[in-house]
Amino acid sequence: MARTIDITADRQAALEAASAALADGFAIAIPTETVYGLAADATNPAAITRIYETKGRPRFNPLICHMADLAMAEEHAEFDPVSRALARAFWPGPLTLVLPLKPQSSIHSLATAGLDSVGIRVPKGFAGALIGAFGRPLAAPSANTSGGVSATSAAHVEADLGARIPLILDAGPSAVGVESTIVKAEGGRLRLLRPGGLAAREIERVAGQPLLRAKTASAAIEAPGMLASHYAPGASVRLNATAVEPGEALIAFGSAAVSGANGARIVLDLSPRGDLAEAAANLFDYMKRADASGAQSIAFSPIPEEGLGEAINDRLQRAAAPRD
Repeated sequence: MARTIDITADRQAALEAASAALADGFAIAIPTETVYGLAADATNPAAITRIYETKGRPRFNPLICHMADLAMAEEHAEFDPVSRALARAFWPGPLTLVLPLKPQSSIHSLATAGLDSVGIRVPKGFAGALIGAFGRPLAAPSANTSGGVSATSAAHVEADLGARIPLILDAGPSAVGVESTIVKAEGGRLRLLRPGGLAAREIERVAGQPLLRAKTASAAIEAPGMLASHYAPGASVRLNATAVEPGEALIAFGSAAVSGANGARIVLDLSPRGDLAEAAANLFDYMKRADASGAQSIAFSPIPEEGLGEAINDRLQRAAAPRD
């Protein structure tokens, strides 16, 4: 089983243990402000292979490479003026930029799934400090079995991957609760490849232009989180529910009245006060709790398609999609 280190109790021990494990080519679980990541040296093909094998992730699905700061990111990717402005405005933070990979970059092609572009972000807090201490970028998808519900606590990681990795770093619940927003600049325009923890309107405010949605463009996998079925619990998922069928689990929002709620196996409210940031932070944990209730189906109340609601609805639509 994995060793768990509480970062708040001994930050230095966590840094040293994590750096040593990464140097030895292991994949380890680290906390970020979005979700917990399964991190490995992005320049080491054996280490990257451990990520794919541990998660059961298809190798055509690229990995986000996390950097200590903008200077490290510029060593590996070409920045256009709009992308650089976004990086300066939102890094460190929950924004991933898909950029052309520099020919001299040491990031291995396994991390980029052979693409000539790379998704890059600079995380807040301990993860950024770890990357700075390690000195190399870390490839770090969410720390969960591929296609499943993302981990937002060390306990989630332990329950899912604890038998397959050597180390879990525990910093408590993830503050944001959904993965980063992913955007790509093309010909002076910006495409939203995945809604996430940074609201689209904030990006548009800095960029001075609207984001083009990926569904109007190519269906090719250019970044993580673009598979049709993703973030799925064991139970089936039913969206925009205004009534609950007997034995279903209910995940509500904003104290909305839902017919038949008294007969639900479990009732959880993402945010009784209707706060989308609170709802995003609770989303994956509540999905796991509803799934553990034994319900065959999880019914979700409608979520407003605004601000972080766009990211929440994106995750729910993929969780509800037909599964292979």
